[in-house]
Amino acid sequence: MVIIVITLERRGALTVDIQLPESEAIDGQKPNDHCAVAGYLGKSSAYSSLITILRTLQHRGQESAGIAIFNNGIMNVRKGMGLVNEVFANLSPDQIMHLDGNVGIGHTRYSTAGTKTMENAGPFIVTNSAGYFAVSHNGEITNADKLREELMKQGLTFSTTSDTEVLLMELARNISLYGISNGTKLAMEKMKGAYAVALLFNGRLFALRDPLGIRPLILGKTPDGYIVASESCALDVMGAEKIRDVRPGELVELTPNGIFHILGVTSKTTAHCMFEYVYFARPDSVIDNVEVFQTRIRLGKKLAEEFPVDADVVVPVPDSGRAQALGYSIASGIPYSEGLIKNRFSDRTFIMPTQEKRAAAVRIKLNVIASEIKDKRVVLVDDSIVRGNTMKFIVSLLKKAGAKEVHVRIGSPPIIAPCYFGVDMKTRDQFVATGRTEDDIRDLVGADSLRYVSIDGLVESTSMSKNELCLGCLTSEYPAPIPGVAYPEQKELESFTS
Repeated sequence: MVIIVITLERRGALTVDIQLPESEAIDGQKPNDHCAVAGYLGKSSAYSSLITILRTLQHRGQESAGIAIFNNGIMNVRKGMGLVNEVFANLSPDQIMHLDGNVGIGHTRYSTAGTKTMENAGPFIVTNSAGYFAVSHNGEITNADKLREELMKQGLTFSTTSDTEVLLMELARNISLYGISNGTKLAMEKMKGAYAVALLFNGRLFALRDPLGIRPLILGKTPDGYIVASESCALDVMGAEKIRDVRPGELVELTPNGIFHILGVTSKTTAHCMFEYVYFARPDSVIDNVEVFQTRIRLGKKLAEEFPVDADVVVPVPDSGRAQALGYSIASGIPYSEGLIKNRFSDRTFIMPTQEKRAAAVRIKLNVIASEIKDKRVVLVDDSIVRGNTMKFIVSLLKKAGAKEVHVRIGSPPIIAPCYFGVDMKTRDQFVATGRTEDDIRDLVGADSLRYVSIDGLVESTSMSKNELCLGCLTSEYPAPIPGVAYPEQKELESFTS
């Protein structure tokens, strides 16, 4: 494991943290979100609070973790590859003292472009004449390459290829020249795409969300301070009171005296990522006032309404299909059973470089409770299908255990298009649904029937309207400009105005 420890000192006009590369090809079975964002300001240790928040949000990113804390005029950073408890394991008292301070930000990450590298581990740090800047970013800047070229022409240098570094440079440069409010507004006018950000500027903590609100960001109050996090479940674990979501296009500052609105940049509509409700977020989270668990229950009920089947038992794919399967069982009256058991101590994700290794990982991860499956007609429920390899194996597993029939029901519509807003789905050859009908996919995975919830059913289950959601991966219609993606695969929303 590579761990980077940085004490950043300002020398000259501009300094960035230099990070060591460590790359390894990966290939995921499920869509993976970009990362988790955390920030804390209070009277107690920022380090311990951030560790708790990041461990609670570990599901959002399992490849790297990091913390940046400002104290006594210095920005101290520790980050590395691995889980939070691996990167921060067995720290000595001196190492913990190095991270002392009452304000800081944290980050966990999944890669979104097929590799995992130390250079892309957050938080990202920069310093200039105005002071120290650190960001934790969830999302993806779609015009990052263009902005990077513009900034390089102005004399700035980059140490990574990450869009997060571009976001940081834009914010730091504009804030230094024009102040927090005007500088951030100018940077937001340039940046396109998705960003939920915790920004540490010297000892001041800010939270920023893109005008479309694609990725979630929520504010809370602890007994001794304030926090910002990607999901409300982190607030619950911290014993914090939920204040509200950061509004799309809003910049707020977290201070000892409360949370203050700095500016708001609005759009004609929002584009909340539908996958947050289907898969990414923990079921106990509430995002933009919509409870994730109840959304998934409604998805399962909608599946049963749209695609009923005569069966004996409803079985979820653990853990991702549980709530949808429960909803299907409630609506259909078919008994629910945990027919598949997941080994929680195997490899932490379905991320393997070859199909042979992926199949082996699935065999280690899942086993059947034969008594719940044998001689029964099974409704197998999951939240999504990307490649179809895992579903094919699970259907085979159930039939080998004696299932008479296996009927697959999926709690999201078919994924047919790449995501450009912070999800590792970048090429169409990843998707089993590309160019195939549902019956084609049924035959491919070996099921007796296979059906996806409809797009209208998904939208209704979220309690939102279509123009409040990003459905780009389902429709090929995107809510922000994507370089190189031509019409009709792109429907850009009207430009936002202040």
